[in-house]
Amino acid sequence: MAITFDDEKKIFLLHTPHSTYVIRIFEGRVLHGGWVKRIKNYSGACAMPLIDRAFAAVPEDLHGKCDFSPDTVQWEYPVALRGDTRSPAIEVIGNGGTVECELLYEAHRIYKGKKALVGLPATYTNTDDEADTLEIDLYDPNSALKVTLFYTVWNTLDVICRHSVLKNSAKDVLDVRSAMSASVDFPHARFSMLQLSGAHARERHVIMRELVPGMQKVESRRTASSHQQNPFIALVEQGATETHGDVFGFNLVYSGNFTAQTEVDQYGVSRVQLGINPFNFSWKLAEGESFTTPETVMVYSQNGLGEMSRIYHDLYRSNLCRGEWRDKVRPIVINNWEATYFNFNSEKLFALADTAAAEGIELFVLDDGWFGKRNNDWTSLGDWDVFTEKLPNGLSEISEGIHARGMLFGLWFEPEMISPDSNLYRAHPDWCLHCTERSRTLGRHQLVLDMSRKDVVDYLFEKLSAVLSSCKIDYVKWDFNRSPSDVGSALLPVEKQQEVSHRFYLGLYDLLERLNKKFPHILFESCSGGGGRFDPAMLYYMPQTWTSDNTDGLSRLAIQEGTSIAYPASAMSCHVSAVPNHQVGRVTSLSLRGHVAMAGTFGYELDLNKLSDLEKAEIKEQVAWYKDIRHTAEFGDLYRLRSPRSCTAFSESPLFAWESVEKDKSKAVVTAVWSFSEANESYDILKLEGLDENANYKIKSLAGLSIKMLVRQFFPSAPDSEFCVVADDTVISGEELMNIGLCIINRTNYGGSLHFKLERV
Repeated sequence: MAITFDDEKKIFLLHTPHSTYVIRIFEGRVLHGGWVKRIKNYSGACAMPLIDRAFAAVPEDLHGKCDFSPDTVQWEYPVALRGDTRSPAIEVIGNGGTVECELLYEAHRIYKGKKALVGLPATYTNTDDEADTLEIDLYDPNSALKVTLFYTVWNTLDVICRHSVLKNSAKDVLDVRSAMSASVDFPHARFSMLQLSGAHARERHVIMRELVPGMQKVESRRTASSHQQNPFIALVEQGATETHGDVFGFNLVYSGNFTAQTEVDQYGVSRVQLGINPFNFSWKLAEGESFTTPETVMVYSQNGLGEMSRIYHDLYRSNLCRGEWRDKVRPIVINNWEATYFNFNSEKLFALADTAAAEGIELFVLDDGWFGKRNNDWTSLGDWDVFTEKLPNGLSEISEGIHARGMLFGLWFEPEMISPDSNLYRAHPDWCLHCTERSRTLGRHQLVLDMSRKDVVDYLFEKLSAVLSSCKIDYVKWDFNRSPSDVGSALLPVEKQQEVSHRFYLGLYDLLERLNKKFPHILFESCSGGGGRFDPAMLYYMPQTWTSDNTDGLSRLAIQEGTSIAYPASAMSCHVSAVPNHQVGRVTSLSLRGHVAMAGTFGYELDLNKLSDLEKAEIKEQVAWYKDIRHTAEFGDLYRLRSPRSCTAFSESPLFAWESVEKDKSKAVVTAVWSFSEANESYDILKLEGLDENANYKIKSLAGLSIKMLVRQFFPSAPDSEFCVVADDTVISGEELMNIGLCIINRTNYGGSLHFKLERV
């Protein structure tokens, strides 16, 4: 078993392959004993000492009995107002009217496998042998509160998954104001905290800052995990890099309001906590009722950020994503949105589809505008019936026509929204989130449906099921284009209005679970104005997410790099769009846009029929190339080779470079992109990683037809080697590629990017 309990010492040891997590029971209190590089035995002699600090408030049963300072000890699940003045993991108001409580050890259970969370997405085991689980029961001796802490320890990955369940065992109603999913105390603060922050169209940039005394926090109060902050943080040992040093990652499997924080106390102890944001939250627990917190996925890496990311990627691909598409390579997409916006008919769609099919593209997606009276974004959300004035022969004609051209057919929805100008709103004006005593706030001219209501969820299930059953639909893009604001429900009583934001997601998760079961063949893709809900919870129902509305090739570099910190390439939907780019107005080469988009699931978001013959030929080349490399790109081990964050020399250009390597090391794909070049700049030496050092690899490049033609227009004799680091078909040993590396000279006439594959020979 990965989990052991020493009954004499009252010590739990939770062993992952390379780490040990220690839990101690002391005088009935459950203490944290450390999360460290794996050890075989634990004496406790090296544990953080229990000493009496100045002005410490000590529970009466411990007073004078031992040196004990609740304000400085490492707790496993800290409570409020029992001597610990740091941030508690739990705040519950009982019949005494205060949040004071005490949680004492009662019992525990250790077993193989992992239980599902009630009503919530979470990681899962494919077989019971993959993981072991520990449950620790705690009780408050002065109230009816019982808390069970859950720990699942994975046997082949350095992962511990945590959540808690609160239960009321008496008649008095308990008011839960805060319940963290995980709390971990580190004995020092010699870390930097990494977060993924940004804005709409600028999501998940890597931000790193050294810990200082006080609270460092990221959170969302938008009733969505948000574009601005992601429910992920990591503590990074000072001096750690992509390839060395200790890193501790924390990711919350939740799509709503969250808090992820690190508090450094007066003695330099660092407390990490993740959970539902206490803002606008409470939960009433009547007798016998339970409340389950979302899951936190905790990862340990002894080899830097890169290893931490690969652990998350492996876990999420195999033990979070589900369904028929989990392990399949994803089809190459053409989406009509930036090609037509709302202005389309069947003739326009089929003209685009004809060209896409000729290019080898595999999936045609009909985006916004096919339903209700939808010619703009002012109307019809909620009316999920075909817009027959625009598509007189319905979706069946489109589906059949697309399939006849040899492609899959996909459809856009925004199910959680409702337009004031809609039949649904006229029939049910109380179905939107709203505060009854106030006017309603609009975003993007739309309101948000009250997903906490069963009748709303049932309506959506019936309407969406009818559409998805009406013809052959292979893919759904599920959008969510504004954050809820008037977070109130017409059905809930006054005392439960602060439950609405969490109930909203329980309703959404229920709807998605039902649709997944009814339509297991459909590939669902999540979207929220781009990347506004890129979180593990959505990946449980939809194995890929639209990474950002910003499709500019250079903007996407930092967005995709940050996303890759926790999320696998198979989850990142990345498309090539037209230039000038519709979001930032920048012009980049088709070659660069293709190279960048091949970092995830691949597609196009432009009007193919407005392109030149040369551009169409290059797209055909890109499509054929991606079909050859996509398993490596989507499911290989990712290595972030270079980032502007790591540039130190004054003459270094801002270079992004990454590599994906098949698990058996038979194939690798390498991409290098720079935003500009400097005159007479230094050489970039790119050392590869993850290859078989005893094998030889043959190199082939994808330079792009337009780039080659442009260069040869001015340099007719330019050899093929000018378009890669070395000539195609050159054979190089794995040890040379990793230990010496490839020399890259940045040149703007190459479109600012290089892309090549390596195949073992």
